[in-house]
Amino acid sequence: MKTIEIKALAREHFGKKSTNSLRAEGNVPCVMYREDGNLHFYAHENAFRGLVYTPEVYLADIEVAGKNYKAVMKEIQFHPVSDRLQHIDFMQVSEDRPVTINIPLKITGESSGVKAGGKLRVKRRALKVKGLTRHIPDHLTIDITGLGIGQSIKIGDLNYDNLEIIDNKRAMIVSVEVSRLSLKEEESAAPGAEAAAEAPAAE
Repeated sequence: MKTIEIKALAREHFGKKSTNSLRAEGNVPCVMYREDGNLHFYAHENAFRGLVYTPEVYLADIEVAGKNYKAVMKEIQFHPVSDRLQHIDFMQVSEDRPVTINIPLKITGESSGVKAGGKLRVKRRALKVKGLTRHIPDHLTIDITGLGIGQSIKIGDLNYDNLEIIDNKRAMIVSVEVSRLSLKEEESAAPGAEAAAEAPAAE
């Protein structure tokens, strides 16, 4: 998992007025949940662009008052109208303790079912896993090369080294459904179809 550095300032004042003042200056109020007390801080919204506006997962190295903290994002809030970044919740992590995090999925390969005219349906774009930060990858790969028409891949079918999958094992990730094209190909290949087509019409 890649790391992104963020330089922030500790919050000294709280309340709605202080929060609105920070946001008016383009800053984003944040909180980091820790065992020895939560840490409140802020940084300019530009500092979070590489962390928030990307499909990849990053480990945040946050510097506050001369101290560095390793953390992952837990929740993001956006303004309902302007869509500007409003608040971020972080969770402090350590190298010897597992973390639970959503990892994006990367579909690879060309499905045999799609080649036969089926339609690919992707149901999930990320997977919740638990593991040590050094084992968390940038993404999780799913190879669909052998996936035929009417077949699917569920979470329970997956297995990754050093990671525990937290999501429902029965949930579907990707499937190849029957399409009009594949139905036509099946009909044309059906036994007797060609003979029926060549038979003379009854008078």
